[in-house]
Amino acid sequence: MDWNEVALHAKQWMLEAGGLLRDSLETSLTIETKSNASDLVTNMDRHIEQFLIEKILERYPLHRILGEEGYGNEEGSLQGTLWLIDPIDGTMNFVHQKRNFVISIGIYHNGQGKIGLVYDPVHDEMYSAVQGQGAYCNDTEIPKLKAGIVEESVIGINATWLTRNRMLDYERMGELVRRSRGSRSYGCAALEMVYVATGRLDGYITPRLSPWDFGGGAVILSEVGGIVTNFNGVALSPIEKGPILAARPGVYEELLTYVK
Repeated sequence: MDWNEVALHAKQWMLEAGGLLRDSLETSLTIETKSNASDLVTNMDRHIEQFLIEKILERYPLHRILGEEGYGNEEGSLQGTLWLIDPIDGTMNFVHQKRNFVISIGIYHNGQGKIGLVYDPVHDEMYSAVQGQGAYCNDTEIPKLKAGIVEESVIGINATWLTRNRMLDYERMGELVRRSRGSRSYGCAALEMVYVATGRLDGYITPRLSPWDFGGGAVILSEVGGIVTNFNGVALSPIEKGPILAARPGVYEELLTYVK
C-alpha cells in the first residue's frame, strides 16, 4: 500500500467535504439529539460521512470503515485497513459557534496508525501525518515537541471534570488546574489533540472518547513526539472507546499521576 497516495486522496476528499461544511454555515440545519440534549447530530454530519464513505469505497473497496454516524462497518477488527471517520468533530460548536469543529480521519493497518488527518475548514488548516514522515499543518512541518513541566503548561480539560462526577477525581483535577499555567476547553477532541501537537496546548485529558474522535489526532501527535495513552499508560486501541491522556513529554508523565 502506498500510504502517501492514500493520504493524498483522503486530503482531497476532506477539502471537498470542508467546502460543503463552509457552505452549509449559511443555511438552515436539521438538528437532532442522540444520547442527551448536549449530544447533537445534524443533517450535515450524516451527509459528510456518507460523502466520505462513498469516495473511500469507490477507490478502496476492500477497506473497512468505522464512522461516528454508523454508515460504515458495524464491527471493528484490527485486521486489514480501517478508516476511522468523524465527519464533524465538535458538532455543538458547528451549530452554536460556526467554528472550532473539524473533519477527522485516522487510517490504521493491522492496528497500527498509518495516516492521521484533521481538517479545520473555517481556518483552512489541514493537519496531517503519514507514519514515519513527520506531521504538517498545511505545507509547514510541525516541529518535534520539547519536554515541559505542568507549571509552564496550558492543559486542555472540560470544566465538567472539575465538578463532581463519576469519571475523574474532581478535587485532583482542580489541583492540577491550579498548578498549571492555565486550562482551556475547545469542545472538539481532534482539534485539542492537534493543538497539543502544535504546542497550542501542552496536554489534553478526557475520560471518554471513541476511536473516530482520537484516530487521526493520535497519529499526528505521535509523529511529533507526543504521547497518547489511556489513563493507565497503555497504548490506545483503534476499535475501543475509553479515556485519553495526550501530552508533550515531561508533562505527560506528570499528568499520568493525576489520572492513573
